[in-house]
Parts: sequence; C-alpha cells; structure tokens
Amino acid sequence: MRLRFILSEVMNGLRRNSTMALSVVLVTFVSLTFVGSAALIQAQIGDLKTDWYGKVEVTIGLCPENARSTQCAAGEVTADQQEQIRKVLEEGPVSDLVQKVYFESKEEAFENYKKLDNQGIADLLTADQMQASFRVKLNDPEQFQVVSDAVAGMPGVDYVQDQRETFSQLFAFLNAATLVAAALAGIMLLAAGLLITTTIRLSALSRRRETTIMRMVGSSRTLIQAPFMLEGAVAATLGAVLAVGALYASVRYVVGDWLRSSVTWIAYVNEADVLAVAPYLVAIAVALAAAASLVTLGKYTRA
Repeated sequence: MRLRFILSEVMNGLRRNSTMALSVVLVTFVSLTFVGSAALIQAQIGDLKTDWYGKVEVTIGLCPENARSTQCAAGEVTADQQEQIRKVLEEGPVSDLVQKVYFESKEEAFENYKKLDNQGIADLLTADQMQASFRVKLNDPEQFQVVSDAVAGMPGVDYVQDQRETFSQLFAFLNAATLVAAALAGIMLLAAGLLITTTIRLSALSRRRETTIMRMVGSSRTLIQAPFMLEGAVAATLGAVLAVGALYASVRYVVGDWLRSSVTWIAYVNEADVLAVAPYLVAIAVALAAAASLVTLGKYTRA
C-alpha cells in the first residue's frame, strides 16, 4: 500500500512539474555525456599508450662522415666502436632492459627513406650520405633514460632519441581535451543539481497542504520525503540513461563504423568501454539527486 502510494505521488509530481522535470533530464543528460566523454578519452589515451609505447624504439644515431656535431668530432663511427655500443646494449648493465637490438646500415636507411619519400628528395641523395643507427626495443619504454645514459657519451654515438617524444604532443592535446570535458561536466552537473533542487522545492511547495495533513495523521518523515526524492532520482536517472545511449551510439557508429574504417592503425575505445562507464554515470545521477533532495527536503517537509 505504501509503495503504491509513493509511486502514485511520484507520477503526480512529475506530471505537475513536467517542464522542470524535462529540464532536469536534459541538463543531466548533457552533463553526464561530458563526464562519460572525459572518461572515454582517458580510456583512449590509455589504449594508445599501451599500443604505441609497446611499438616505439630507441634510436641510437651513429656518427656519419663529415658530421658537424661535437659528439662526432673524431669522425665517422668505426666498426670497433659499433661493436662496443652493441656489447653495452646486449651484454652490459642495461642488457636486462633491452628486448631487441637491430642495426640499420646506411644502405638500409637509404632504402627506408626512399619508401617514405614522396617529394623526390631521395633522388638527390646516395646511401653514403645516410646515417647508420641502432634501433633498440625496450622491455619497458619508460626506462629510456637509463639506456640513454649508458650509451650517450660513447665514441661513435651522435644522438639518442626516444620515439615516444613523437607522441607527446598528441597525448598532451588529448589530456587537455579531457580537462575541458571534465570542466564542462562539472559546470553542467552543478546546473543539474540546482535544477533538481528547484524541481523538488516546487513540488514540495505545491503539496505543502498534503504533507501537513500527512504529518498530522502520524506519517513518518521517510514516507513524506520519499516521493520527492524519487522524482529527482527518476529524472536524473533518465538523463543518465540518455547519456549512456548517446555515448554508445557515438562509439558504435562514429568511432566504430567511420573512424575505425578510415584510420585503421589506432586502437579505439569500443562499446564495452561505454558499458564499463555506464554504472558510474547512473551512480553519479542518483547521488546528485540524493544530495539535492537532502538539501531541499529538510527545509520544506520538516514538521
């Protein structure tokens, strides 16, 4: 009987304040869409780091002929110097950090450059003008600095480059996008909380006579407040469900059907990531409604 009464009051309240309830749904939907987007961007960054950092290599450029850098003042790297560098990598103190060492000769560097050249510059060069190098794959790319310190000052080494630097600007942009999405989400969540508070306040004021009678006949505070709390919770939860649906559709059709077919070398977030975020969005919606209800109902339904 009580449950039926509570549900009836919830439906009546939503019907009376349908415009405000719809506003709560829409604002919650937009704010939680930003929250979910921020979470998915972070998941995307994590996937990219796992995928790309596992493929990047450390490049150890060897001194070429007629080098201008002070590192190569002694001239082009010799065969003995190359062997010493290889031993440090494969047998030295950093060998346990190294997964694989590959030597790229001048001829191989020239052939690889020709494959990437689309401006005809390779036709003006010869293999002797290229720079030999060691390509080192690490067990843990985060240990780049240790390997760099071990070989950077050795004779015959021109430079040591971590390919992760290539992706640093991309990750910085994605992190900035996450912060923007999180900031917008925070503003919209505040707006949603204020709207829920206003909706509950209007509902409580419009039924003040009813709640007064309920208190006079001995109804508990929980029974009086439950319909108002559920009104906000229902509206906020509906907004969360819409946000999950929008994120799912975006990932399914925009990311899955369009981006994945256009740019195939990136590991994208998928529908499973959206479903993993979904419970948190619903929980945020319910918590937001509960907090707004507690702030409002204490004043407008107390004896």
